[in-house]
Amino acid sequence: MNPNQCSFCGRKKSEVEILISGKDGYICENCVEQAHAIVKESVGADSFAPAQSIEELKKPREIKAFLDEYVIGQDKAKKQLSIAVYNHYKRLLHNEDENKSVEIEKSNIIMVGETGTGKTLLAKTIAKQLNVPFCIVDATILTEAGYVGEDVESILSRLLMVADYDVEKAEKGIVFIDEIDKIARKSDNPSITRDVSGEGVQQGLLKLLEGSIVNVPPQGGRKHPDQKYIQVNTQNILFIAGGAFDGIKEIIERRLNKQAIGFSSEKINKTEGDDYILEKLNSSDLKSFGLIPELLGRFPIVTYLDKLTKETLLRILKEPKNSIINQYTELFRLDGIDIGFKDRALEKIVEYTIDKGLGARGLRGTTEKVLENYMFDIDTLNSSLIIDEDDVKSII
Repeated sequence: MNPNQCSFCGRKKSEVEILISGKDGYICENCVEQAHAIVKESVGADSFAPAQSIEELKKPREIKAFLDEYVIGQDKAKKQLSIAVYNHYKRLLHNEDENKSVEIEKSNIIMVGETGTGKTLLAKTIAKQLNVPFCIVDATILTEAGYVGEDVESILSRLLMVADYDVEKAEKGIVFIDEIDKIARKSDNPSITRDVSGEGVQQGLLKLLEGSIVNVPPQGGRKHPDQKYIQVNTQNILFIAGGAFDGIKEIIERRLNKQAIGFSSEKINKTEGDDYILEKLNSSDLKSFGLIPELLGRFPIVTYLDKLTKETLLRILKEPKNSIINQYTELFRLDGIDIGFKDRALEKIVEYTIDKGLGARGLRGTTEKVLENYMFDIDTLNSSLIIDEDDVKSII
């Protein structure tokens, strides 16, 4: 071991700026940088590693079981999503087979459900289990080419960014297009004027969804002639779209001729009625809402998410692996405080959240509000803390 030279590259002390000593040798700053680059490249290569064979691929039942750990309820949507994702990645493995006799097309998915019912969480959780690049894009920022806003190709820029600009990995990723209902055209008739953030965006999405080679600006934003593009083939990218589609129930009711009239408008069991109506959802209702037939043709799987009941919200608050109660329990534990919640307090948190109409997302805000004063005075609290009904009533 020579203290005057790097044990890796052999450079002398006078030829480098720093020599770092170790147990059995020395390393210079150049070798540290190279080692860092190798480690980064190696970790990056394995950070997304989808199954390489049908045997390795998680089966629909396994995918749903994993979703059950993070998402409460929504069994129908979880089942359909598990089957669709399994078939998609099975298709990728099949298409790599040189002896294949049949070309299998992909099945993009569209999810309909009120805000806070778990659309984004479902897509995020499924991508986590499959270990593939995943990004969420808000459809409301997209506009037709040439107008202020973002081109549809910027969707793929975000997927590339997540995949560390590895095109091959990005081409096997999942894209979740949120707020797809916000780009519905203004009426069920073809537009005779410019609808730059509605029908125009839907038409722009067609080539991405179908599967074609798209020129993607690496940094997103607008395309311009002097920019270098990355070519991405979207044939193997799974697109999942989600939206609240406010007013879709009335459209389904009109189609079924079940719209309430007169005295019958006071439905005895409103929740059951809502669920029954959503069960009948199909592509024609989404067309009436304002999605163009060409777009709907590229989303062969249409699923819906149930409205969250008080019982479901209560389970969401307590049961998932990363439930809100578990998260706040852990936060207080870091300060050495054991926090507990009485059942009636949790029920009140749920009731208050339902009144605000924010769905499962509102649970965090309500819980934060209940614990606000305790978190502010955390250094003065005893080692044990119980949250009861009166704590919740104080914020209402």
